Order: sequence, then C-alpha cells, then structure tokens
Amino acid sequence: MIVTHEIGSLSKPSWRVKPFRNLPLTEEDLNQAIKWAKRLNISDETEELIEIVKKNLGNPNLSDEEKQKIVFYSSLYAVRFLENVGIDLVYDGEQHRSEMYEYPIRNIQGFEFKGHVRSFDNKYYRKASLVSKPILKDYYHRKETQTIKSFIRKKLKIPVTGPYTLVDWSFDEYYYSVDLFEGETKKHRRKFLKEMGQIIRQVIQDIIDNGADFIQIDEPAATTKKDEVELFVDTIYDTLVGLQDKSTFSIHICFSNYSILFPYIEKLDGIVKELHFEYANRDSWELGRKNRKGYEILKMFKNNNFTVGLGVLDVHTDRVESKELIKDRILYAMDIVGDRIYVAPDCGLRTRTWEIAYQKLSNMVEAVKCIN
Repeated sequence: MIVTHEIGSLSKPSWRVKPFRNLPLTEEDLNQAIKWAKRLNISDETEELIEIVKKNLGNPNLSDEEKQKIVFYSSLYAVRFLENVGIDLVYDGEQHRSEMYEYPIRNIQGFEFKGHVRSFDNKYYRKASLVSKPILKDYYHRKETQTIKSFIRKKLKIPVTGPYTLVDWSFDEYYYSVDLFEGETKKHRRKFLKEMGQIIRQVIQDIIDNGADFIQIDEPAATTKKDEVELFVDTIYDTLVGLQDKSTFSIHICFSNYSILFPYIEKLDGIVKELHFEYANRDSWELGRKNRKGYEILKMFKNNNFTVGLGVLDVHTDRVESKELIKDRILYAMDIVGDRIYVAPDCGLRTRTWEIAYQKLSNMVEAVKCIN
C-alpha cells in the first residue's frame, strides 16, 4: 500500500504571522480563521481562537499567552488540514517554527549570529558562526511534538534539519581555527559534523520518546559539495545508527544532482527507510511514459532496499497537477521499483496558499487511491 505525506512546510495563516510581527489583526484575518474552521469541520474546536482574534482586531500587541494560543491553534488548523485532505503521515507544517536553520541553531550553545543571507524564493535566514564547542541547550522539538501528539488522529511525522546542513550553512570559527593552529587543515569539518550529529541524535531521541512515528531528516545541502557526499553519509550513519528500530527514518534532499549520492548513500540502507527526492519540478506535464523525464534517477534504486519518496507535485507553481498526471507518474515509478513507494510533493508547500495546497494534495491522495 502506497503511503502519502506532505514534506514538511505549509504557509502560516495571516492571523498566525501578524501577532509575531507586531502587526494588527484585521477583519480579513478573522474571516479566514472562520472560513477554514468551517471548511475543516473544526468550528467547535476553535472557538477560543476566534474570540482571541475578535478581541484583538486592530491591536498589534497581543500578550505572550495569547501568542502561544495562536501558535497552538495554527498547529491544530494545519494538522486538521492534512487529515481532511487524507494524508497518511501528518505534521503541522512548521507552525511552531520560524525557519529550518535559525530555529535549531538558536537552541544550540556555541553559535553567534552574523547577519542575514538569502535562500530561494526571496526568503532570508540569519547565518551563524560556531565560536565555541556546540552544546544542546533545549530539546527544541519537544513542545511541538507533544502539542501535535495531543490532538492528532493519524500517524505523526516530525521533520528535523540534519547535521550536515546545519554545519554547511554555518561559519566555523572554532574547529577550523584550532586545527589550523595545530597544522591540520582537513580535520575541522569532520569534528564539527560529529558534534552536530550527536546533538541531532539527542533531539531525535527526545522526539521518539514523545511519540513521533516517523522522523524526516531534511538535508538540502547534502549534494552541494560533491567531494563531501561520503562525509555527509557517514555523518547521517553515526547520527542514526542504533535508532532504526525505535522509529522510521526518511531523508529529504531537494533540487540537486542525486546521482552523486550513489553508491555512498547505500551505507544507510536498513537504517533509513525512505529517500525522498524532487522529481515533478523537472518532469513534463504531459501524460505518457515517454514524458516522464523527471524520474530518470529511479534506476538508481534497483539494487537497494530504500523506499522511494516520490515527489509528484511541483511546489513552485500554482498550476494544479491532475489526478491523471499524478497517477501516470506513480505507475511509471512502480514499473521500475515496484511498490517501494511513498508519495508526496517535491518539497514543502509553504510558498503556496492553503487553497492551492489543498487542491494539489487532494488530487495526489485521490490518485493514490486509484492505485492502492
């Protein structure tokens, strides 16, 4: 049976964003909260939120308690959103989080933020530098996991930014300077990765202890340095080995040359269940086997046991994939790797509106139902 999930991020409702930017809530924010509560059949679960929004119309300064309630309800809305769509593995679309890099780094001692850098889609994050030994300050996904677990109706997935990406997106003023002083110029990277891997392992263990069924390791930087692919794989192996019987693990890598991962990544076979790549973004919108050019990398899965995380939705367009197109992509993949498939969008849908995301995901779920 094919499992469905959404990769991680959904856009945050305006009534979730504005209180944290000290912007006043408006009638439109209220109308959106009411509209989606009705659409998701959760009006009886969200009466408190509606009252908070009504009370604070025109007010840019909500109390800390009210802000925490806002986060709780945005999490509830997002979980019910995915449950109503029919997704199998459910998450809240990062409603508790600010950004996938800055959020964890803020909770790790030893870093100093240096300034903003641009990621894709005109999004920015604050880049940090390691200036002393990294030490976990707080189990930063614990409250999030506990909150979602308290009201979720399906299996819970929690995404975690992986150690390689956290290291690669940071400056290193600590290990690099020490190794350089001692005449070593190559060991600093491995030391930094080892320490961050152990920190992420602690975070993952805590997520497992709090009831997550499925853990996704997000590693967008994994293939950005071809000569470090083996080092990336070794880091993930050391981070996860011994935990594979306690939870189910996935690695999500997006928008890159995936072929350079092989054969190195096969070291994770048996530890990581799913490798989720982006396919739809580089594929044709036409039906037919000859048009499945975005799925050529599937041949690399023939000699291993990984479940293929099959991206079937392009997250960079509002154009909605038809059920027929999604089904065609899935059947093409099944001809190559059999039923070792999980189906999801290419990446998170945070750049799309909830309306577009709902249409895309609904068609995805319906296409899978036609096959299961």
